[in-house]
Order: sequence, then structure tokens, then C-alpha cells
Amino acid sequence: MSVQASQPARGRLRQIAALPYDAVLFDMDGVLTQSATVHAHAWKELFDDVLQDPRLALGEGMRAFDSDSDYRLYVDGRHREDGVTAFLASRGLKIPAGSPGDGEDVWSVHGLGARKNALFQEVVARDGIRAFPGTVALLGRLRSGRVLVGLVTASRNAGAMLKAAGLEAEFDVVIDGETAAERGLPGKPDPSMFLEAARQLGVPPQRTAVIEDAAAGV
Repeated sequence: MSVQASQPARGRLRQIAALPYDAVLFDMDGVLTQSATVHAHAWKELFDDVLQDPRLALGEGMRAFDSDSDYRLYVDGRHREDGVTAFLASRGLKIPAGSPGDGEDVWSVHGLGARKNALFQEVVARDGIRAFPGTVALLGRLRSGRVLVGLVTASRNAGAMLKAAGLEAEFDVVIDGETAAERGLPGKPDPSMFLEAARQLGVPPQRTAVIEDAAAGV
């Protein structure tokens, strides 16, 4: 004997089964890939060297970069140049902004950003990048359920990192540091990059979930 649900019951079942979001946006470092510690170490190597540079004429007692608290407060999730500026400001320091074309040997905000990127890429080239298995499994479930997925990251190495992790085909849209620079989008904590991802996916922001671990992103 078969039992069919009543019309009101079927309506309730449809409401329960309905997905609460049409799209999910992922951060990369620390959410998708196990690269946050690599970034933290690269930042520490950079800033420990910078704080000893005679051009700053610092006295004894300047607090070194902390790869846990300072990383999360000042650089995690931000554009490289924003991170350089924020950390130096936390120590009462300021150097010339420079220009986007500055190489890693230039004493400027952009130059230090380039130096940090070189340090990071050295480690990635040597050790590779791994993705979190739980995040990869979630991506698979979302795609199976036809939920749109996007990647929003301040990194300008997103394409290379996704390829290294074998995830270059997993996202419907990628908004990264290169996209932000091309379109003049301010970085986190400003929401513009997330809003741009939702716009490209054709999903209202209120129907979009964000998975983020950086204080600036949150």
C-alpha cells in the first residue's frame, strides 16, 4: 500500500528541500588551499628583514612581525600593498608608495610587495600547494546540487595556485587580485570583490553565502 503526502505536506517538503543560497563564494588561502602558513612565513621573512633596514633608522626594541597575530590583523586576505602599508603603520612606519612596476629591490610599498611575492613563489615552486580535502568535497557537493561557486581572493597568483592544486576548472567565476586591479575594485575589507563575483554569477548578494577565514574578509 502506498501512502502519498497531502498537498500541504508536499509544500512543506519542498520548502525544506529548497537550497537557502544560489551561490557560494570561497576565499582561497586557509579555506580552499593550505597556503596560509606559507604566506605567513613569507611575510615574516620580509618584515623581519625590513625592520632591520638602516633606512628606517629604528632603535632597539621594535617588535618583530608575529606570523600569527600580525599576519591575521594586518596582511591576511588583503592586497599585498595594503598589507605592507597596514603592518608598517602598526609600527608607526611609512615608506614611499612607489608604483606597480617596482621590482623586489625597490624601497617602496610596491617593491616590498613584489619581494614578498617572490618569497612566496619560491616555496610554492619547491613544495607545491595542497587543497583542503573537506573543501574539495564541499565543492563537489555544491556542483552536484547545481549551486554556483566562485572564488574571491586578493592573491594575484590564483590561476597558478588553482592549477597546482588541480582545481582550475572547479569555479564558475574567479575574482582575484588581478581582476581587482584591472577593474579598480578595492580589496577586503571592502565588499566590492564579493559583490562583483555575485554580479558575474547573476545572483543577488542576499542569496549568496561566503566562506572566509581572514579577519579582513569577514
